[in-house]
Amino acid sequence: MNRYYKQSRGLNAVDCIIFGFDGENLKILLIKRGFEPEKGKWSLMGGFVQENENLDQASNRILKQLTGLDGMYLEQLHTFSDPARDPIERTISTAYFALIDLNKYEKQISTEYHAEWFALKRLPKLIFDQQEMVEMAKRRLRYKAALHPIMFELLPSRFTIPQLQNLYESVYNTTIDKRNFSKRVLATGLLIKQDEKDKSGSKRGAFYYQLNMQNYYANFQSFLNFIPNPTHLIF
Repeated sequence: MNRYYKQSRGLNAVDCIIFGFDGENLKILLIKRGFEPEKGKWSLMGGFVQENENLDQASNRILKQLTGLDGMYLEQLHTFSDPARDPIERTISTAYFALIDLNKYEKQISTEYHAEWFALKRLPKLIFDQQEMVEMAKRRLRYKAALHPIMFELLPSRFTIPQLQNLYESVYNTTIDKRNFSKRVLATGLLIKQDEKDKSGSKRGAFYYQLNMQNYYANFQSFLNFIPNPTHLIF
């Protein structure tokens, strides 16, 4: 016997929500879908799982193929299995979300599939149930960012406190007091102050910082309660 008797068949797919940060806004990378249905409409990075692949292998292959990106932070999010989610054929899709430094990868992004960054607040209409995937990824990102410093994956190796604050405000869609933010983030012991300043925003400038990787792994939970009352911001 090489098949289960009287069982229905279906396709397995993966869809990837790629978050990037440009220093001011949180963004998502989208492509123009290359085949029907919904050909030419904006879509997440996605594709079908091949016979010789597991889900992680498929997601990494698809990201590399469609965008030219690899080696990024990638985490499985949820499996979407509504029988009617794809009008052509029963397709079960497992969503992943990725975090990248947008500026670092900007030149690597493939132009073949018209990949384009969109600010989270100005996303176009997405195909099928992909808007639901994005909303779930946003909630997961907010939840994890309140527990540990996952969002450093979105920053360059050197960054300023204002840039870090912009990131948190963008992710949580809120405004954070500057003085309290600086005090809290420096108290974690996760940042190493650099000698150089970024003077692009003002003559006085802002010092660059780097993540202390040793402290990062030794004290991974040091951002717990970093965001005041994060639970009311998650949804």
